[in-house]
Amino acid sequence: MRKEVVIAISVFILISAFAFQILSRGGHFSSFVYELIFNKENIDLRKADSNVNVLLLGIGGGTHAGPNLTDTIIFASIDPNNNKLALVSIPRDLWAVDLKARINTAYAKGEAKKTGGGLTLSKAVVKKVVNQPVDYALVIDFSGFVKIVDLLGGIDVDVERSFDDYEYPVEGKEDDPCGNKEEDLDKLATASSQLEVFPCRYEHLHFDKGFKHMNGEEALKYVRSRHAEGPEGTDFARSKRQEKIIEAVRSKALSLQILINPAKIISLYQTVQDSINTDVNQEEFDDFIKLAQKLDNAKIESGVLDAGDEKQNREGLLINPPISEEYNYEWTLIPRRGNGNFSEIHAYVLCLIKTGSCEIKKN
Repeated sequence: MRKEVVIAISVFILISAFAFQILSRGGHFSSFVYELIFNKENIDLRKADSNVNVLLLGIGGGTHAGPNLTDTIIFASIDPNNNKLALVSIPRDLWAVDLKARINTAYAKGEAKKTGGGLTLSKAVVKKVVNQPVDYALVIDFSGFVKIVDLLGGIDVDVERSFDDYEYPVEGKEDDPCGNKEEDLDKLATASSQLEVFPCRYEHLHFDKGFKHMNGEEALKYVRSRHAEGPEGTDFARSKRQEKIIEAVRSKALSLQILINPAKIISLYQTVQDSINTDVNQEEFDDFIKLAQKLDNAKIESGVLDAGDEKQNREGLLINPPISEEYNYEWTLIPRRGNGNFSEIHAYVLCLIKTGSCEIKKN
């Protein structure tokens, strides 16, 4: 895997969303707006003299189980002055002390309180984890992701190694009894594995090593797979697959000249507008478009918060604590320094932003 990945897919989505809202204002594309976006030289975001930090979230949406639970959490710190971008992947199972729940519940809990509360709460929780301000946030659901990849005509992905996942969830089948009698369900669920008792709820995924052309559904399965056998079943491997998809989407978008073609930007946003939620102000939309254009050749560093991999002699900043009442009897991850102690993570994230590649020392 290349050490330098490319601009996050959600930043690309931001560009499309913002552009459409400007370009379509008043129902037509004016020469004034064109000049504003495509010939503007300066970037005037609220933090123009320092990094611009964006929280990128992916949710199931639609009929998926837990539609507002975040499946993907990426903190992106953009340094427009030095043409740098740092990406930090945060596992959805990380325990959030203030929520008394896993971090992937933040968006759902916030939205349940009020519309827009999901972005606010997610930003506050992630800020505690990374110890960096979170200026903007964007959420996209799975259907939007699939539509984007399909609109691009598919993407070419370099699959690092072959893997199988026999427990990929089938949408809409989460509660299917799979032919079992209702009175036997509780007993069966505790006596055997979910896959054995409810095989119809899962599908078998297989990916061969090497370059593969993927449509939207295939790309989504590749990036979401969590139960692959072997090394691809780790959070670290999953985060790296996310980076590969980011690479492929950015590469295809640039090859189609999306960012310099107003009509293509509008077409893209019209396709995914119902799948996107963001808190960026309208007057800042054009700045994000210009920012993305400027970051085409940015130096990009990526980091993953996980528990490491003993077999690969790779250290991590998180640990998996024993299942207990403290964690609602759920499988979760906490900082290796202790529950709620993010000091090491703060230093690691700052290092990524300031200097790039950062070593995680043995505990």
